[in-house]
Amino acid sequence: MSSSSSIPSNIQWLINQAKDLYEKSFSAAEDGTLRIITTAPGRVNLIGEHTDYTGGFVLPLAIGYGTVCYGRGSIVNNNNDTDDTTTRKCCCRVVSINNPKNIVTFHADPSAVPSTVTNQKWVNYIQGVVLQYLPDLLPDSNTTFTFDMAIAGDVPLGSGLSSSASLEVATAVFLEAIMTKEGVVMNSSSSTSYIMNLSERDRKKERAVRCQRAENVFCGVPCGIMDQYVSSAGCQGKLLLIDCRTLDFQEVTMGRNEESSSMPVLVVTNSNVQHNLGDSEYPVRVQQCKDATECLAKVNGDIKTLRDATLDDISLANSQGLLEGILLQRSRHVVSENKRTQDTASALEAGDWKTVGNLMNQSHTSMRDDYETSCKEIDILAELAQGFEGVYGSRLTGGGFGGCTVTLVTKAASTKLMDYLKIEYKAKTGLDCVCFETVPSEGARVLQ
Repeated sequence: MSSSSSIPSNIQWLINQAKDLYEKSFSAAEDGTLRIITTAPGRVNLIGEHTDYTGGFVLPLAIGYGTVCYGRGSIVNNNNDTDDTTTRKCCCRVVSINNPKNIVTFHADPSAVPSTVTNQKWVNYIQGVVLQYLPDLLPDSNTTFTFDMAIAGDVPLGSGLSSSASLEVATAVFLEAIMTKEGVVMNSSSSTSYIMNLSERDRKKERAVRCQRAENVFCGVPCGIMDQYVSSAGCQGKLLLIDCRTLDFQEVTMGRNEESSSMPVLVVTNSNVQHNLGDSEYPVRVQQCKDATECLAKVNGDIKTLRDATLDDISLANSQGLLEGILLQRSRHVVSENKRTQDTASALEAGDWKTVGNLMNQSHTSMRDDYETSCKEIDILAELAQGFEGVYGSRLTGGGFGGCTVTLVTKAASTKLMDYLKIEYKAKTGLDCVCFETVPSEGARVLQ
């Protein structure tokens, strides 16, 4: 539990917003039950884009923006009676500050299907996570979750900063808090051991696996595990180098031996061009990577995913006419991006900012030309930043097709850069961009 003095001001504001919304929406449910408050952050990926779903490496950090869940909940017996009292007792009710008059109700039922109602699709991210936690409840006791929950968040929607993962992970921590209160043990989905006997590190990993599965299976988005992982396991002051095959991670400190006064900062710029991964080119890229892997396996039988391939493998497959065109481009990006990500982690710890910046710029070029997930507005932001004095590097961050850039810049030049980007981006696109500095922040946690 966090003390109020240790809660960032924006998260405290979200708590107040969620509390007010809860009291307005569920006043009839007031019974003196202790409220549960959880939060989980969004993320920025410094480098390692579209590598997670091929078992590669990523280097994200949790940011200070996040999602807060405020409410009450319990585990109840669902005896399948049809009277109204039982129905109300076993339902889950959620409401968001984004649509405060729309209270959505669902049942924590393993046979549930995703909502197709436009203004309720966001609840699929919550319901999908709930279904991942149902197996922890004793099957013979016919128990299920019931809760009332109000949600407030400040991760910009559709920005590529993982608002969906933030919502999923905050929900997961909320459910874990209910289970802890009720004395229910959470089983590990990857082994026969109990998660309560695992390390805190493995507990965070397990949570991420469940949230990724919820998005893959229930929401139909074939994402990798990076977003959920860093939201769950983020660490104050450190980035995470995540191996998406083994699910191990290494904490990476920027300039381990650097004086804080000489440290550069990260500036995130939201293009305000939005995307929806479920309806975009994202699933197409996932399939293209699978197709490229099949081609590469013909020249090297040890290649099971693009994580296993080298640039030499790609050259050999291309010379034999096995890998050409779009599949050549896609595989070249992923393989080179994995190398860039590992090199960036080493350069960060060494305080070699010039190398980090060069790798970021190379990554953006690869995303733009080989993976084709950038867009005109993002390219403008990256080019503006890359040409600004004091900037080491700038690139697209996130799934692409809009969203944000991340820029490594000297502290002294940060404010001037943000002012410059706002003016020049508006002049070139007619759109407003939003800029903010960020530092690696804490991951998901229970606040009360």
